[in-house]
Amino acid sequence: MFFSHKANAIVGVDIGTSYIKVAQISHGQQKTLDTYGIVNVSSHIDIYNNEAAIDQTASILKTLLAKAGVTTKRAVVSLPNSAVFTSVIDMPAMSETELASAMPFEAKKYVPLPFSEVILSWSVVVENKEAKTMKILLIAVPKQVQESYLQVFDRAGLELEIIEIEALALIRSVILDAKSNDVIIDIGAKSTGLNIIKSGFLQLTRNLNIGGDTITDRIAQTLNITTARAEQFKKDFGVSQSASVPEAIKPVLNVIKTEIKQLLTIYKAHNMNVDAISLVGGGSNLPGIAEFFADLGAKVSLGDPLSRITYPSGIGPVLERFKLQLPIAIGLALRDQDTEK
Repeated sequence: MFFSHKANAIVGVDIGTSYIKVAQISHGQQKTLDTYGIVNVSSHIDIYNNEAAIDQTASILKTLLAKAGVTTKRAVVSLPNSAVFTSVIDMPAMSETELASAMPFEAKKYVPLPFSEVILSWSVVVENKEAKTMKILLIAVPKQVQESYLQVFDRAGLELEIIEIEALALIRSVILDAKSNDVIIDIGAKSTGLNIIKSGFLQLTRNLNIGGDTITDRIAQTLNITTARAEQFKKDFGVSQSASVPEAIKPVLNVIKTEIKQLLTIYKAHNMNVDAISLVGGGSNLPGIAEFFADLGAKVSLGDPLSRITYPSGIGPVLERFKLQLPIAIGLALRDQDTEK
């Protein structure tokens, strides 16, 4: 889907387990969506230390970029939650130099791999000057993972500027009120990401190995129908419109709901109440899904990554169909390279 091209464009690339999604955004007086693209891959994407998979993924990505009409080489990519180690940790207030010396020692408590095998990065998310403390977002990326992504982008003809975690891209594209406390539920094909955000800053990210495909398989098994028909039933009936289909879906969604309830209980005990819950990802297209999660004690709605960008009005109805699959790609492309480090 190609619209137009302006200067200072960046393409965000979201390589999921079953789909690759791209979104090119121009950074001018307004953030403008130039083009986007989504492609389904026939098998699970696993590029880590797999030469054949790296080549295949690069080829698929290169074709998608061409068909979507992407015109920039500048790219930002996300790493899935399952591929990185993240923690928000409390530290005494210190200078950047002191922090650089202290973090490698502190990180040993949270990273289960030898430091020779990971790349560490961190950023201050909250600094309490009165208490002389700070909260640090620690990110550890296995070197093997980063190298695989670098090879994919090099072979696809892109200049990879930044690699960041999915949760940060989601915050950028979905959270409108930087002062609110939020949960973003990202229901993908194979997995579901749970992200807790306090005043615009990531507090926790957790990955569940269930997703839209789990729901489809459950419907197929319960109703004894083909996977293709189960997928259509899921899209048509969702959680609220049929007597039999919701009963097949609810056990999967209840796993997600139970995990969120436990997280909210923990954070409430630390005096944090959640204001809003946003649902994104292809699995959030289920009819009635927002109502299913409505008893979590916060406003629940479908996330809208289009609210931060402009685009031709004529393609609005088409974008509406795909917007729940695009928040990570859009959030990546929204990244301001001049101000975000």
